[in-house]
Amino acid sequence: MKPKRNVAARAGRWSARHRKTALIGWLLFTVLAFMGGQSAGLNTIKSTELGVGEAGKADKIIGEAWPEESREAVLISSSQLKSSDREFKRAVGGLAAKLGDTAHVKNIHSPYSSKPGAANQISKDGHSVFLSYQLTGTEVQAPDFVKAPLHAIASDAKANDSLKYEPYGSTSSEEEFKEMFAADLAKATKTSLPLTLFILLIAAGTFIAAGVPLLLGITGVIATMGIVAAVSKLSPVASEINEIILLVGLAVGVDYALFYLRREREERAAGHSKEAALEAAAATSGRAVLVSGFTVMIAMAGMYLSSDPTFMSFATGGILVVAVSMLASITVLPAVLSMLGDKVDRGRIPLIGRLKRRMSEFSLWSRVVDRVLKRPLVAALVSGGLLVALAVPALGMHTANPGLESFPQDLKAVQTFNHLAKSFPAEGSEAVVVLKASDVTSAPVKAAIADLETAAGKHEDLFTGVIETEISKDRTAAQVIVPMAGDGEGALSNRALDTLRDDVIPASVGNVRGLEVAVGGETASLTDYKNSMSKSILYVIAFVLAAAFLLLLVTFRSIVVPIKAILLNLLSVGAAYGVLVLVFQHEWAEGLLGFQSNGAITPWIPLFLFVILFGLSMDYHVFLVSRIRELYDRGMSTDQAVAEAVKSTSGVITSAAMVMVGVFAVFATLSMLPFKQMGIGLAAAILIDATIVRAVLLPATMKLLGDRNWWLPRRLGWLPKVEHAPEVVPAQA
Repeated sequence: MKPKRNVAARAGRWSARHRKTALIGWLLFTVLAFMGGQSAGLNTIKSTELGVGEAGKADKIIGEAWPEESREAVLISSSQLKSSDREFKRAVGGLAAKLGDTAHVKNIHSPYSSKPGAANQISKDGHSVFLSYQLTGTEVQAPDFVKAPLHAIASDAKANDSLKYEPYGSTSSEEEFKEMFAADLAKATKTSLPLTLFILLIAAGTFIAAGVPLLLGITGVIATMGIVAAVSKLSPVASEINEIILLVGLAVGVDYALFYLRREREERAAGHSKEAALEAAAATSGRAVLVSGFTVMIAMAGMYLSSDPTFMSFATGGILVVAVSMLASITVLPAVLSMLGDKVDRGRIPLIGRLKRRMSEFSLWSRVVDRVLKRPLVAALVSGGLLVALAVPALGMHTANPGLESFPQDLKAVQTFNHLAKSFPAEGSEAVVVLKASDVTSAPVKAAIADLETAAGKHEDLFTGVIETEISKDRTAAQVIVPMAGDGEGALSNRALDTLRDDVIPASVGNVRGLEVAVGGETASLTDYKNSMSKSILYVIAFVLAAAFLLLLVTFRSIVVPIKAILLNLLSVGAAYGVLVLVFQHEWAEGLLGFQSNGAITPWIPLFLFVILFGLSMDYHVFLVSRIRELYDRGMSTDQAVAEAVKSTSGVITSAAMVMVGVFAVFATLSMLPFKQMGIGLAAAILIDATIVRAVLLPATMKLLGDRNWWLPRRLGWLPKVEHAPEVVPAQA
């Protein structure tokens, strides 16, 4: 009885028989998705929606109660003049008057006004002042509304050569950072595409065979960016989402197409007809793509459990781009290969062809595998010990948000903030106690705020300076600014925050019925984020491991294969963490990668890397173990199947890994420190996984276990049996 074709085989067969429909449909899908995304625009998460925990709640209340508030300011300084000089005062007064006549500007605070706190707008050395103002309108309107006051400031700067004008604020600075993100994305795209093409040319040896995977990867990324832009209208996404889509999409899209293409060419070289070769590729590599793709998507879905809006949007972008890439590989690629036939081998590059022949004669991976299988215990102990040694530095991982030093120092906004910090050095951090009620000006609330000030005053070592209160227009919310000791991240600031939350607030504003209280600010945000990550990481890891285990259990009908896959992937991730710590918590790689170390890893990086790496590592594991199981089902012993599978797939796995490593390494050259950490972590993990794990540790452990690799308890015998070896019709003589 002829075995039933799997989903990938049926999709490939349909695609090959309906080539025009598949190709035209894919092109229309890509164009419409891109145009729809362009017209919709990317709707990013508001700054007040990024927080988590109690600090996130405080940010949301502030965003709702002060929806039109966009704070802006200008730092005015001189190396010669002082703020008390007539020329200095006249220039600042003239700018304040000009801004007062400018559209969409309100609440101008001059350092020379009689308002409380105005004196704090003059630096101690008297050579710098800052003038603040607010924009009218919403956050969406702010980028347009800020243009007029910025023009007024620039005009005054030209008229006063003796003074230096440096505007800054939530809107004007954000625009420059957006331009930086766009430039980084353009740089990543321009660098990764030719690099990927170069690697594919070496791997495939022909222009056509190299171009097909690249084109599928690019169109998949473009289509996904359009889809995500449309989805963002329903659920806002992080501003970095397109970088994540490019990073994941180009890597998996090219890999999936490369796996498929290599198997089809291998079947043709074995003498099978074009149709039979395509069916074999669809049933084997196509099926491996499906299993791998679903594993990656399930792993990324774990980020939804983090409760972090940024992570959740990363999950959405990652899942969509993997789904689109997977769809292209099993439906569009067969149509392309069916149309091209043996023409896919045209356009050979002689130099690369000779190089590949010499490399195949040398057969590095074959020699490695032969030696591994001769001494599997030694190979397993040495390779496993190396990975454990690489993972040891991860035990000393420290997380902290990157400061201004993580941004390109040539940005005007960064230079301005550095000058501001130098002229107005912060003596401590601030906590923002946010109150929400029907009327925060009522007598009970006023009395409670007074009690808060009194209670805080009892801890003079923790709370310094004057406590200020700001009431919203509709009187439904209040911000109580509480100056705290410490630098915002150290033990002293954390102790002040704990005292405020656990002692001061319960003894004051916490006693008012109907009053909603939340503590925000820099220290509170960082503390709540770390606590949220610590809690959610256990749920995310448990979800990812359980889902991967179940998927591999059903796929390979073995309880040993998924357990071993999980252990090997955890070793890869641990080793990548160790490399990350060595590179970014120490200073020896600063000059090479162009960054300034803050002695820490960005808090969201470890969890993000775990999810992405665990998913991507399954690409090679599923592809290799599927080939081993296929050969085993055909009658080979486990030892023979392992040797044959590793030798036959080493080329494509190496090529696919090099594509991923190349794409990820490009991100290490970008401006932002988190992108550098992400790029190095991913590149290191994939390199380790494709060499030490797949070429040494996996074959060694499979050799040691023998037929026990395929052990399945009798009570699980009801699991569906999956055919790994398709029925292939031989070529006609």
